[in-house]
Amino acid sequence: MFKRINADIECILERDPAARSRLEILTCYPGLHALIFHRVAHRLWLSQLYWLGRLVSNLSRWLTGIEIHPGAVIGERVFFDHAMGVVIGETAEIGDGCTIYQGVTLGGTTLYKNVKRHPTLGKDVVVGAGAKVLGGFVVGDGAKIGSNAVVTKPVPSGATAVGNPARIIEQALDVKREEQASKMGFSAYGVTHNDDPISQALRGLIDNAQSHEEQIALLWGALEKLAGDSKSQRLQTGSTTPQFEPDRLNKLIE
Repeated sequence: MFKRINADIECILERDPAARSRLEILTCYPGLHALIFHRVAHRLWLSQLYWLGRLVSNLSRWLTGIEIHPGAVIGERVFFDHAMGVVIGETAEIGDGCTIYQGVTLGGTTLYKNVKRHPTLGKDVVVGAGAKVLGGFVVGDGAKIGSNAVVTKPVPSGATAVGNPARIIEQALDVKREEQASKMGFSAYGVTHNDDPISQALRGLIDNAQSHEEQIALLWGALEKLAGDSKSQRLQTGSTTPQFEPDRLNKLIE
């Protein structure tokens, strides 16, 4: 028991730059307190002392703001950073070395009993603030779940899931798009509608098309002056040339 607590303190020192001492972590980190309570509750649960396990779990919830069902399985060196509002369901499993931020839900999508209703996180998974991982599927080792993502399907090892509904980023093209989006201020842990990389890419294409349309109009004007062609004159007046409407297209992707 004390060996595991020491390992938990070490992992917090490694991952949280705000942690200054072992004493501070032991006395002031609710994520560590929730883990200690859970280990007691989980042992009671495995001993079929279900009511007592739930009582310890509920006491932990009052004291820490973190709700972990006593039936959940949590590995070693798991770090709940801040963690206020975290909810972890009965059949959830969290692998070694995972990091879970505040407001995360590892929830279920079925009302059937005695089935795997909650997700399984592999080793070294990072779940960003406010993310919801819902269902009895597996999130692979080393995967990342972006803040406020809503994940309802498996995430491959090493991949990143962002958005609502979450989309999986693992192909080279998607990775390059994410890198380009990051130059425009995109953060994988703070995805919102306005800085979604696909939305940014579409807006960039629309702006580029508008610029090209203006250049084409200037070229037509130059050609009309040189040739004096009546057909070119009709195109300049807009009688036969379709007009590009960037504002209308931008509304379609909002």
